Amino acid sequence: MSAQAPAMPQPAAGFAPPSVALCTVGLAMASFMQVLDTTIANVSLPTIAGNLGASSQQATWVITSFAVSTAIALPLTGWLSRRFGERRLFVWATLAFVITSLLCGLAQSMGMLVLSRALQGFVAGPMYPITQSLLVSIYPREKRGQALALLAMITVVAPICGPILGGWITDNYSWEWIFLINVPLGIFAALVVGAQLKGRPEHIDRPKMDYVGLVTLVIGVGALQLVLDLGNDEDWFASTKIVVLSCVAVVSLAVFLIWELTDKDPIVDLRLFRHRNFRAGTLAMVVAYAAFFSVALMMPLWLQRDMGYTAIWAGLATAPIGVLPVILAPLVGKYASRYDMRMLASIAFVFLSLTSFMRSGFNLQVDFQHVAGVQLIMGVGVALFFMPVLQILLSDLDGREIAAGSGLATFLRTLGGSFAASLTTWLWAHRTQQHHAHLTEHVSVYTPGMQEQVLAMGRGDLQHGAALLNSMIDHQASQMGFNDIFHLLGWTFLAIIAFLWLAKPPFGAGAGAASAGGH
Repeated sequence: MSAQAPAMPQPAAGFAPPSVALCTVGLAMASFMQVLDTTIANVSLPTIAGNLGASSQQATWVITSFAVSTAIALPLTGWLSRRFGERRLFVWATLAFVITSLLCGLAQSMGMLVLSRALQGFVAGPMYPITQSLLVSIYPREKRGQALALLAMITVVAPICGPILGGWITDNYSWEWIFLINVPLGIFAALVVGAQLKGRPEHIDRPKMDYVGLVTLVIGVGALQLVLDLGNDEDWFASTKIVVLSCVAVVSLAVFLIWELTDKDPIVDLRLFRHRNFRAGTLAMVVAYAAFFSVALMMPLWLQRDMGYTAIWAGLATAPIGVLPVILAPLVGKYASRYDMRMLASIAFVFLSLTSFMRSGFNLQVDFQHVAGVQLIMGVGVALFFMPVLQILLSDLDGREIAAGSGLATFLRTLGGSFAASLTTWLWAHRTQQHHAHLTEHVSVYTPGMQEQVLAMGRGDLQHGAALLNSMIDHQASQMGFNDIFHLLGWTFLAIIAFLWLAKPPFGAGAGAASAGGH
């Protein structure tokens, strides 16, 4: 039942649950539930604020508190799995997620909801990386690609489903149910996985608590996430609050990095970056996910703000991006191991780049079919992106490093998404202002012939006509800013290909992948 790797004991080698399929369903359900909750509340914030008597600004903390807590908990996954074991950590985290979801649904004030969401985000942190680690461990070596492909599909589809499902539940039932639906799903997942992995041997350590690392991590990551979430609203470094939070983040994270790299038993193992493929794969994943996140953020915003779509129709227009990943995931998982993972991911980034350049040519007359069609084509890139890059970054980790590596990579990926959200929002606003100023240089009611056109637009009312003209310029400037960003994203996706080729095979059956079954 047990096997020994030269460098690390592998206590669970050879273990298989009674039903791999049922165990996979439980793991996938928990992961889908957790990823879904990162976006499901987004479109419900106005309703939540109204029902709880809070402002729209206060309601944004429902999102921010979850993101900050998740970002803090993610890099702790490796330490927690060593201390409690992966099976136990998964079951406890999932049941805690159920309890905190119930608290969110029962909240009677905004303060209670924000606190519950913060707790929910913290217990959600380890769920995705532990799911990834457990999935890899229960599959034979030749089928691990299928497990990673399943996770890749969840990573793509769940955030897309979140706003659509959240909007539908809020409109047809009540906002509380966007949290309460987690209760039966989470209980089912915890019971199934707990029972299926009951006999799974695990090596449990008693690592000392790295208090310096923990405190500096909580303060540094918390302050950094707040800077990224609040920066645009607070006008960045024109705000004393943002300056103070930035200084706290820089000092805390500097101390954290120095301490973790020199401590004998760090709470976050940064020495994982000694592995070449982990370095290259994580770098590619972080930058690619940040660019992908920018696309996912901008498309619904653009459709609602500039194209006049409702939230539901914006969701339907962007949803086709998930069609091909769902269809292709089993094929990619089954046959990808026959090919060089770097080549598959390179093809993915070519598709992602191509669709970004296509969007850079959009205008305000583009129709629903065209928008949805480009989203559908992008799904090819998404289907080929996550699984190969995950396989690359995990390939040279040994069995007991998988959970820590997955947690660290997921943390950096999440942080990359936060940076992308802030940078994209700021850049879009900045480019819109520049284009607006440039356009208005050439338009004035005193320009010959313009006053007559403005009067015609306002049906004889010059002030109304001028307002309509300014609105047209606003939308055109926003569209030009949108096009600029997608042109930049097109080149960004192409540049990521260079990071991939820093990695060296083997990938599927390399050291890490080979020993992953020994978890």
